[in-house]
Amino acid sequence: MQYEGDIYRPPSEAHSLIVQATVGCSHNKCTFCSMYKAKQFRIRKTQEILDDLGEMAAAYPSVKRIFLADGDALIIKTEELKKILTYIRSNFKMCERVAIYGSPRSILLKSAKELKELHGLGLGIVYLGLESGSDKILKKINKGETADEIIRAGLRVKEAGIPLSVTAISGIGGKTLWREHAVATGKAFSAMKPDYIGLLTLMMEEGTPLWKEYQEGNFTLPGPEEVAIETLVMLENMDSDGSVFRSNHASNYISLRGTLNADREEMIQKLKAALEGNVAYKKEYLRAL
Repeated sequence: MQYEGDIYRPPSEAHSLIVQATVGCSHNKCTFCSMYKAKQFRIRKTQEILDDLGEMAAAYPSVKRIFLADGDALIIKTEELKKILTYIRSNFKMCERVAIYGSPRSILLKSAKELKELHGLGLGIVYLGLESGSDKILKKINKGETADEIIRAGLRVKEAGIPLSVTAISGIGGKTLWREHAVATGKAFSAMKPDYIGLLTLMMEEGTPLWKEYQEGNFTLPGPEEVAIETLVMLENMDSDGSVFRSNHASNYISLRGTLNADREEMIQKLKAALEGNVAYKKEYLRAL
């Protein structure tokens, strides 16, 4: 098995076999992210990927889940992805799901028909980063797409019948744009209605452009109470019935979990309890990415 550099995966892929299909991220310009900065993006040759899969099939034939890394493996041409998924189906008889990160651009480059074909071959979930529903914030963090483009990408995944997991980042608007971030992000989730919603909390990573803004006083990081208020407002603006909601990542100050819209009020009440001092925020030293 060949790996280049650090490997990242969604929290829910902790027990998956991770196979590096691309090296790095096709965009790799978001100001808050340091994950792939040491890598020059490239798509690995299909045969190299199949060789890695063959090695793992011999060693771990009972694998149930496979995650195709790195940051945007969906950018691979459809015909090559079909070869990879077909190989997985033939050689991992117990595999129940293949997962992948998809950028808005890589999703929109594929038609709904192509995505349906990939789903039919075993692509079982696409992870999409929204970060914020505010175009002003998306431009500031150099996301590379508008909120409308990200929403269209999410809806295309759903149209293909593929389960969709979408993440956003609390605090990414700083102290000045927190309300715009909360309202617009809640509405973006409402428009997509993903199967899964993940809400992380911003942590400053040294060496990133956002870190530089923070050091220079051009970005003010919200504290636990401000993040709690922002999350509360976001939930109040979120109508995404049936979405599994998780804000229980190591970066989060308050652990929230439930299914929208049924558990929304319960989560709001937990945030209010924290703001009233009846629920403790996670200590800073316990937070991590």
